[in-house]
Amino acid sequence: MQQRVGLARALAIDPEILLMDEPFASVDAQTREVLQEELLQLHERERKTMIFITHSIDEAIILGDRVAVMASRPGRIKEILTVDFARPRDPAAVRAQSRYTELRNHIWEELRPSVVMQ
Repeated sequence: MQQRVGLARALAIDPEILLMDEPFASVDAQTREVLQEELLQLHERERKTMIFITHSIDEAIILGDRVAVMASRPGRIKEILTVDFARPRDPAAVRAQSRYTELRNHIWEELRPSVVMQ
């Protein structure tokens, strides 16, 4: 509920861009999926630009039109990928597509070396 209130508060001032820094990190997996669906619906209604920071590959693909893969040490953008699923977006339908698996595997292979080295 706090995540919804925080989002409502941010939207109340009608910003052109929403910066969301891991807004769903503190919720359980089921609530995260519900919030993702709500955010997709909100995006369809409001058409706001959103910069969404997440450590979840799945979340980035489901929500994003572009995914910037960050390298660690030094923190920089390693690659920007286009997520070309149609909108409005149904998360279950997206996950069922082979392109979803391709993107997910590609992003993981880009991130894996920095995760293994830690």
